[in-house]
Amino acid sequence: MKKLPSQAGLFRTRGQSDSGRVSFIELFFDLVFVFAVTQLSHSLLDNLTIGGLIQLVLLSMAVWWVWIFTAWVINWLNPETLPVRLMLLALMLLGLVMSASIPEAFGSSGLYFAAAYTLFQVGRTAFTVWMFRRGQKELRINFIRILLWLSLSGIFWIAGGAAEDTSRLALWIAALLIEYAAPSLGFWVPRLGRTPTAVWDVEGSHMAERCGLFIIIALGESILLTGATFAGLAWTPLTMAAFACAFLITAALWWIYFDAAAKTGHHYIAHSSDPGRVARSAYTYTHLLLVTGIIVTAVAAELLLAHPTGHTDPVAAAVMLGGPGLFLLGSALFMHNVVGAVPSPYLSGFLVLLLLFPFAGMLSPLLLSVLAAAVLIVVCVWGHAFSERLCRVKSSTVNKQADTSVM
Repeated sequence: MKKLPSQAGLFRTRGQSDSGRVSFIELFFDLVFVFAVTQLSHSLLDNLTIGGLIQLVLLSMAVWWVWIFTAWVINWLNPETLPVRLMLLALMLLGLVMSASIPEAFGSSGLYFAAAYTLFQVGRTAFTVWMFRRGQKELRINFIRILLWLSLSGIFWIAGGAAEDTSRLALWIAALLIEYAAPSLGFWVPRLGRTPTAVWDVEGSHMAERCGLFIIIALGESILLTGATFAGLAWTPLTMAAFACAFLITAALWWIYFDAAAKTGHHYIAHSSDPGRVARSAYTYTHLLLVTGIIVTAVAAELLLAHPTGHTDPVAAAVMLGGPGLFLLGSALFMHNVVGAVPSPYLSGFLVLLLLFPFAGMLSPLLLSVLAAAVLIVVCVWGHAFSERLCRVKSSTVNKQADTSVM
């Protein structure tokens, strides 16, 4: 990225050994989202209905969107500088208000959630436009486009917060549709046009690591919820078996992502000729499915520990199979967007979980969870071999290209 000398320290470097390093202020900023993920899982536990699942999806989309947009901004701005640190601290305050409002976001706290969310999105983007006032012109115009899109969606967020019941739901769905459509349209604005992905010269290592850290946040909530629920129960062989199964499922999700998907994604985005495209499709969009799947899986662990025996009702079955299913679907889309190959291990695992759903009512929650864990373990082994093969192919291609250029 070309910068004026006086502005150089305000921007993240490119192509250096420490360019992808995650700073301590970024990790501190993430603590707000530890709270947000906890609020999301508990809100679903308190309203375990189809309506509650819909609300969870919408609120998860909002929480993920403010976090990933901030990750994009810090991919360009230097978090070690005073202005950027102050911006992140201000966003943390707004994030705390937003997170605290989650349980009653569709009730009495709707306007607080909407106002905090809108200020978070619009304020951060306006600050970034100001930071680029003497920086790279194309990126500054890009953030002006983003600011206009977020300002438009903000109208729907605030209107929804002031409305009630179904009107709030409809307005917030409209706001999310606007925001989620914007990147795929290159944030097109009349007269200003659209931003090509080539302008988004992201530092691939930083983007991959930041998204991996958010996956850790979500998995951490699953561990905390499982441990806290187990601690309050009598330690019988049945509850201990349920506890072991819940932990095994969480560990399998970690293994699937960090042993295969994360490695492959990091390898490909670091060597991509268009890392902005990879960051948009693979990290910005598909990671939402991974995060939501983990949150739903955390709720499933609590349900399993509370009621390991008896028949599984449809909502509980949807949670127990839907959480891992969403995660595998997200993994499949992630791998496809990164490498362009058909991700057989993840698609197969997703389909098996889908086929289990009609029979879930005949099984106990513990047996259903054991079957889900078995599917995930198979995907772990198969996914590892799939990832290793892809990385060998990529390395071979890079080496051949290097040999050709030398000749």
